[in-house]
Amino acid sequence: MLKKDQEKWIAHLSSESKIKIIPFDSSCEEKFEQVRQIIQSKLGRSVLVEHRGATSLKISGQDEIDVYIPVQPETFNDYIFPLTKLFGKPKSHYPLERARFVTSVDEKRIDVFLINNKCSGWLDGVKFEKYLKEHQEVLEKYEQLKEYCSGMSTREYYRRKIEFINYVLSKTK
Repeated sequence: MLKKDQEKWIAHLSSESKIKIIPFDSSCEEKFEQVRQIIQSKLGRSVLVEHRGATSLKISGQDEIDVYIPVQPETFNDYIFPLTKLFGKPKSHYPLERARFVTSVDEKRIDVFLINNKCSGWLDGVKFEKYLKEHQEVLEKYEQLKEYCSGMSTREYYRRKIEFINYVLSKTK
């Protein structure tokens, strides 16, 4: 079951483009570290930079590395300009919630998310990944879902993925 805002977000996704899921790439941790160092060299060593998503869970995914910079809501806007200088204009920007920048290391796509650490997207993501790490059988089902969805439209992939995430989150309450 999807929430109203999730339905709205999914509706803007392509029903034409296809998702490709690949096996876990063991070089991802090293590539994440390179990006973390670049970010912290610009923003300061005290800024939290986290490796999230499929590559941090060591499962199949979309051949990208998700990097998150969770910040207090009152400092969110302070980070937009320095990150734009590092990675160019955000590919998406939801004011005071999240901004997504894209870069690469050795041809591996890196999505860098500046995220409000009080927003539900961040808080739910933390709960979800914690649950997966604590429940190996659910992590395996999540990976199987991702692999099953390879070749589906972007819209259908994210619909199924978010339904799974919502189901898992319902178990954490």
